[in-house]
Amino acid sequence: MATPNELSELRISSNKDELDIAMVHAFLSQETPWAKGMPRETLERAIAGSLCFGGYVGSKQVAFARVVTDHATFAYLCDVFVLPEYRGKGYAHALLAQLFASESLQGLRRIMLATTDAHHVYRPHGFKALSNPALFMEVHDPDVYRSN
Repeated sequence: MATPNELSELRISSNKDELDIAMVHAFLSQETPWAKGMPRETLERAIAGSLCFGGYVGSKQVAFARVVTDHATFAYLCDVFVLPEYRGKGYAHALLAQLFASESLQGLRRIMLATTDAHHVYRPHGFKALSNPALFMEVHDPDVYRSN
């Protein structure tokens, strides 16, 4: 776990102008199963239409999270990552804590996410399995970036 000094080194910002789009795109499109092959233009459109948070150590961006929301009733948390060499320091929890403290995410009826292996990261922030999965449906194309 992080020392207080390590966590104090992390600065979190929701200013999109500070985002290192090249780094975010490289990580998402090359290192994640959910966005592998995503075109940069697609990421840029996604960022433009979302609430985004970057985590920074010094001038280097080391973490990212994106929230698709109407700012009133619903949000979908996605594209959360901490660069591998910065993991294990509590940065993901700090990023999520600041993200959920955002005024835009207060009073929402539902916040959702999808994760294959990071349940332990999200549980402390109130996430749990769907209470009634039969309510939810999806249109899912996992190969969408291969066809573009």
